[in-house]
Amino acid sequence: LPDSALVSTNSTADSTPSFNKHKRLAWVTAANVAFYGGSLVALNAAWYKDYPRSSFHTFDDSREWLQVDKVGHAWTAYTTGKYLSAMWEWAGLSRKKAVWAGGLSGAAYLTVIEFLDAYSAEWGFSWSDMGANVFGSALFMGQEILWNEQRIQFKFSFHHTSYKDPGLEQRAGSLFGKPWYERMLKDYNAQTYWFSANLKSFFKNSRIPAWLNISAGYGADGMFGGFKNTWKDKNGAIIERYDIQRKRQFYLAPDIDFTKIKTKSKLLRTTFSLLNAFKCPAPALMIDSKGKLKGYALYF
Repeated sequence: LPDSALVSTNSTADSTPSFNKHKRLAWVTAANVAFYGGSLVALNAAWYKDYPRSSFHTFDDSREWLQVDKVGHAWTAYTTGKYLSAMWEWAGLSRKKAVWAGGLSGAAYLTVIEFLDAYSAEWGFSWSDMGANVFGSALFMGQEILWNEQRIQFKFSFHHTSYKDPGLEQRAGSLFGKPWYERMLKDYNAQTYWFSANLKSFFKNSRIPAWLNISAGYGADGMFGGFKNTWKDKNGAIIERYDIQRKRQFYLAPDIDFTKIKTKSKLLRTTFSLLNAFKCPAPALMIDSKGKLKGYALYF
């Protein structure tokens, strides 16, 4: 993907002499179709093929994982919409049309996945997932419509978690996987999601650095099952770990809006745009649902 496709621009793409609207539009359309089709085929092969099909049915998973998975759905919809919008604008659509195309196509893609769940006996169509998807897309589109910019970025961070208890480490390995990239996707104990507000965007006449953000985060800990900490070991014995508290965690930390760092390099602007999906490691304060307050010199 060319660098400029992920760089938000305030000027129209037609200002570039070499711009060819029809070719770019065809390229982006084809790329979207290929991505959607290919990823759904891969997802079906990796996720659904080993489970029996069923008729359309719903499943209430709104209480699973202390809703961290739902926040993840919203982040995915927001982030997908943001980057697809940038691609459509690069292809020649007006900013307004690009926002609608990107935001709605991101939500549509996740809706297709919900329908795959709906016809799998192992899962089901989740209204809470759908609500989270719509919220994520609406957060992106709403800010563009209201402010013509993303004053509040939706970000993600991850810290690898290991457990001294051999039983818990074994459970985590079987549930979340062992490689770091599997843990990053599946371990809800290790994920934190952030609303990162750019201060300068709200106080235009202040001397606050343009790149400085303040962020509020949400995560959870102590989860070794979707609803409760019970499972069966490899011998079929039921393991109950009610001694482990399942806790919500709320964070406050400074952050950086990389897109506010001025540079003439298209490569750096693209890199900064991609980095903005992730929370910058920084000092943080955390309070959990049990009332415990903790400070971090550097929180990932």
